[in-house]
Amino acid sequence: MALMSSFFKGKKTNSDITFSDDPLTLKALNQLIPVRNLSDDKLESFALEHKPEILPKGHVLFKINETSNTAIFLLKGSVSISDENGKTFNIDASEVKAKFPLSSGRKHTTTATATTEINILRVSQKVMAINSIKPNPSKLVIPNHLSNNQLLHTFVQHFVDDDLEVPSLPSIAIKLRTAMQNEIGIEEAVKIIQLDPVISAKLIEVANCPLYVCLHPAKSCFEAVQRIGLNATRNLVISLSIKNIFSSKSPLIKKQLDHQWKKSIYLSSLCFILASADKQIIPEEALLAGLVADIGTIPFLNFVAKLPADYYNEEEINQAIPVVKGVVGSTILENWGFAEEFIKIPLTSEDWHYHGEENITYSDIVILSRLHSKIGQKSSNLPAITSIPAASKLKSITLSPENSLSILHDAKDKINETLQTFST
Repeated sequence: MALMSSFFKGKKTNSDITFSDDPLTLKALNQLIPVRNLSDDKLESFALEHKPEILPKGHVLFKINETSNTAIFLLKGSVSISDENGKTFNIDASEVKAKFPLSSGRKHTTTATATTEINILRVSQKVMAINSIKPNPSKLVIPNHLSNNQLLHTFVQHFVDDDLEVPSLPSIAIKLRTAMQNEIGIEEAVKIIQLDPVISAKLIEVANCPLYVCLHPAKSCFEAVQRIGLNATRNLVISLSIKNIFSSKSPLIKKQLDHQWKKSIYLSSLCFILASADKQIIPEEALLAGLVADIGTIPFLNFVAKLPADYYNEEEINQAIPVVKGVVGSTILENWGFAEEFIKIPLTSEDWHYHGEENITYSDIVILSRLHSKIGQKSSNLPAITSIPAASKLKSITLSPENSLSILHDAKDKINETLQTFST
């Protein structure tokens, strides 16, 4: 019990606060994301040590820019959430969004006001982070609900036996990265890039695409590199050359790889746009971060392509991809010599409540972009964009449901042209 107490620091004990007489139940806790990921014994301890707070209508739960050390879940009633521009939206405890916390970052990005009498539960950020995936896990874990997926079992055994066939980083990317360690100039970089005419042409095309606002188009590789900059060029060359490994002779696997590549381009475009707007991290590195977030699908799909056609079906493939892509993607990036910050990205890019560093990271940008990419999809099982820790780290832009739709609308043409540039 003492161990659990250290996990749940942050519980308010102010004598003016009214606590509900209704005990927390495991059923209620199993509805809350990510609290439900705790083991049963920890959930039971949590239920014994905590009671919901009762707050009256009109109570302000938190204000914009206030610091926080807890996440707040809405158990009963409804609240109004407003951003710095006065735009509001409501969340009711009966909605899917109430499975997620109203706010979980170290700083509140909105103001929340009770529109009815409400019950809330405060959860320490240590609890919120306790199940965050750690970098470089040593094994793949098969979820119980996929225990009958023969394809997944076969691949996991393949991975455990260290037989994973890791794709090579394209040679042009390796040559440029190695050369730049010796502080080369633009002319030397251009000579290397021009060894691959396709990449050279693509780089010019990217330099002239809507991601870069310019009055005069770049007409040569030299002008493209000059405009973009050496470090940004290195990242773009890696990004452009990665497409070469999304290939297969199997029609079914080629279909899967094409789908994954298009999703990756869309995600990376959003990463570039958010990074450019926020101005804290390098947009070209953010673009690369988005492209490699799901790169773990490639070795898995290449493995599947070598199996007999009657050994698997498309449903088994779709079930397995979310399980394997994080661990395998991290393994690939480590093998390619990427920085630790990038190695984390495949493991964290769908962990909405990943905390990580105090300042914004590429993992945060990918998480925000991933959530934006899902807006409008049939699945409504998503947190409010304002509630996740990554949103609280932005400085130059404020996210809200309305702002997110505006960003997607304004970026539509840029994204479509980027998709076309990278796809052909």
